Order: sequence, then C-alpha cells, then structure tokens
Amino acid sequence: MVEHILFLTGKLAEKRLHKILVSMQATDFSYEVRNLGVSVAALMTAGMIKRRLRDIDGVSRIIVPGLCRGDLDAVSAKLNVPIICGPDDLKDLPGFFGRDCQPVDLTGYDVTIFAEIVEAPQVDVAWILARARRYADDGADVIDIGCLPDTDFPHLEDAIKALKQEGFKVSVDSMLEDELLRGAKAGADYLLSLNESTLWIADEVDSVPIIIPEKHGDLTSLYRAIDTLGAGNRRFIADSILGPIHFGFSDSLHRYHRLRKRYPDIEIMMGVGNITELTEADTSGMNAILFGVCSELGINNVLCTEVSPHACSAVREADMARRIMYAAKKQQSLPKGLDNSLLTTHARKPFPYTSEEIAELSQEVRDPNYRVQVSEEGIHVFNRDGMHIEKDPFAIFTKLVLLEDDAPHAFYMGVELAKAQIAWQLGKNYMQDEELKWGAAVKSANTAASDSTLKLTHQFKAEGSTLKASRNRKKKHKAS
Repeated sequence: MVEHILFLTGKLAEKRLHKILVSMQATDFSYEVRNLGVSVAALMTAGMIKRRLRDIDGVSRIIVPGLCRGDLDAVSAKLNVPIICGPDDLKDLPGFFGRDCQPVDLTGYDVTIFAEIVEAPQVDVAWILARARRYADDGADVIDIGCLPDTDFPHLEDAIKALKQEGFKVSVDSMLEDELLRGAKAGADYLLSLNESTLWIADEVDSVPIIIPEKHGDLTSLYRAIDTLGAGNRRFIADSILGPIHFGFSDSLHRYHRLRKRYPDIEIMMGVGNITELTEADTSGMNAILFGVCSELGINNVLCTEVSPHACSAVREADMARRIMYAAKKQQSLPKGLDNSLLTTHARKPFPYTSEEIAELSQEVRDPNYRVQVSEEGIHVFNRDGMHIEKDPFAIFTKLVLLEDDAPHAFYMGVELAKAQIAWQLGKNYMQDEELKWGAAVKSANTAASDSTLKLTHQFKAEGSTLKASRNRKKKHKAS
C-alpha cells in the first residue's frame, strides 16, 4: 500500500514545496501540502501543529520543516501519526528521500586518540582533571600527562591517581627514565616514549610502551625494539615520528609507510602535533589529511595537542576526522558528502538559491517584516516594499526605513546583516534567525543558540511594536 504523506509548511515556501514535490515524480508515496497559517515555515512549532492541525484521516506520516521546534513526539502521540523533521532547506528534500542520501553512521572508528596536557607539571591536579574532562567530552580516549624538561613534577603520582579514580585511561610522556617509572608505578596505562636503550623499563612495569627510534629517522633501531618486544609477546605501540613541513615531513610519511609494510599487524601511533601546531593554517583540514593517511596505513593511535591557540579544537576535529575516514573506508568511498564537521570556514554548497530565485520569492512577501538571504551576488534584504542587494551591510542598513524609532528591531537586523556578511565573504550557508555553522571548530551548541536567537527575534519584534505604540501615543499627546 502506498503511504500518504502530509507536508506542513508556511505561506512563503508553499509554492516552492509543490514544485519540488512535482519534480521528484514520487511513485512510492502520495502527498498533500498544507500551509499551517504561518508566513515563514521555520517559525512553525509543535504547539502550533497541536492547535491547528485537523483532518488527518489516511495520513501515514507528517513531515515538518527541519527547523520546527518543540516536543514533536508528544504531538505525534496525540495525533497517533509519526511526525518527522525534514531538511532545513527545501532544496535538500529530494536527497531526504533518496536512498543514497540517508544519514551516514559515524558512530564507528578504529583510531584511539591520546590528548596531551602539555603543561601538567605547572598546574595543579584540579586543573588537570578539568582539562581531562574537556578532552574526553571532545572525544579523547586517553589523557596524556606531559612532563617538561628541567621542571619538577612532584604531583605526578597524585595527578595519575586522580585521573584513574575518575575512570580515565592515562599515559605519561617524558624524556626522563625516573618520571616514566614513577608514572607507571602510579598506574599509568601507557608510557611515551621508550627506545632501544630504555626498553628495560618495559620489563619493570605493566604499562604499555610506545616505542620510537633511538635517533630521529633511525628505523633500524625501531625495528630491533619491535622485534625484541614482539619476541616476548609484549603489547607495544610503535611510532616512527611525524616531522614538520620542510623539516622532514615527506620523509616521515615514507617511514610510516615502510613501518606498516614491514609490520602489517602491529599497533602504530602518529603524533600529529608537529603539523597541526607548527603550521599556520586551519587545523580541521590538516586533521582531515592526517587521519586520511592514518586510515590508509592502518595507524590506530594518534597523539593530539592543543598548545597553540589556533589548535584549540584539534581534539574535537580529530574525533570527527577518525569517524569520517572510518565510514568512508568502510563503504569504500571518498571522504566527501558524509559529514560537514571539518568544513569549518566554508560550505560545500554555500549559496543554495540564485539571485533570481530570491527575487521570485520576494514577490510573494506581503508584510513589512524584513527577510535576509545570501546569494553569490551578495546580501539580499526584502519585504513587501522591495529588495536591496549589497555586499556591505552598512549600505543596506541606511535603506531600511522601518528601523527608524525601533531600536530592538535595528539591533536584530544589525546582528543578522553581520552574520550574512560573514557567510557571503567566506562562502558559508546563511539562514535567517539561525547561528552560522562552524563544524567541529566550535563546541556543539547550535540548537540552544538557535532557540535563543529565535526567542530574541520575537522579543525584539514585540518590543519594537510596543516602542512604536508608546512613541505614537507621546506624539499624539504633544499634538493635543
């Protein structure tokens, strides 16, 4: 039996929704479109649906705009019909129904993330715990306690014990044998790093050793250390060391390739900080490339750092990069079209509507409220009185006559125009009343931010109306 789908929308999107549904030529479902009595579909709420929706006999499911807010599950239970949020943008509706466009499963990964607290000797245990919690929230699996040269670390044991009590896996990163032994005896799960000369430490403790070459680039000594530990059936992780750009980066990639080819089954680590920290570029792209290398070579452990301020989201980006690369490898596809978390400054399709399409939409507007959209040509602001297109928000702002004597609305439009300018300049998606999406570079809080923005929008409009009424009364009073 063919299901019957009810699409709920607003006045301004109704015609476009009809056109898109007709173009889909769907044969696996029938449909009807209803305007729920709102101008902008994004302003629809679960409460409105509950109050206004009637006559749904024969409806198999209801699809509402992706930005619809409220408890849709409660309304669905009351109506006894499934209610599903569609895409945020109507142009994505065909993909929403396409078999090749189903959400990608990003729950899987095969790389363990070590997140290093590099300044551990200089901060107290409480600070270490707080940073460890943040790293864990961002996706870290192991908290790496970094020791510093010529710096005492009297609270090393206390830090490890506190972390273990909270359930963290812990590694200790030091160049000193004494600190490595202290860390292991305090309960560290891993030791970074041992070489051929210090392998004896592995015989003294239970911690898993991460082993490196005796000298930089010396794979022969690393091979001997691997063979020694392998002969004793001892678990270890090998790291041939990633070099910075112009200081051995290409050669270091070759060494990882040789290491994997010689030992196809061992665990390998890559410390990515020599690239993310020492290259002045956005770390999201660097993490994408580095985790792509890890995926191809089967490198299953990565050490991340967030020392430089520009690398402040490196752990969170690493978490998304490992998931995206795992999903792409699993389905034997390019790492494209799976998730946009690593597109932090740009969007793959930044301008979904052309200037002509926006102009067509503007002809349907019959109220004084300003709409803001962005195309390749610039920022579009329109209402029933016409449209303005500029690349500079200041050039638009002076033309918005309805903002006179309306401070709240002026503030709101200033914020929206600023966001629109950023989106146009960078090539990002812009949607009025929505926060710009910055992917893994920003801690996920889009829903809360959007809700806050929407509440302020309504508040500004309401306050603007009240302010106007108040000023009109004052003018009448003076005139009398």
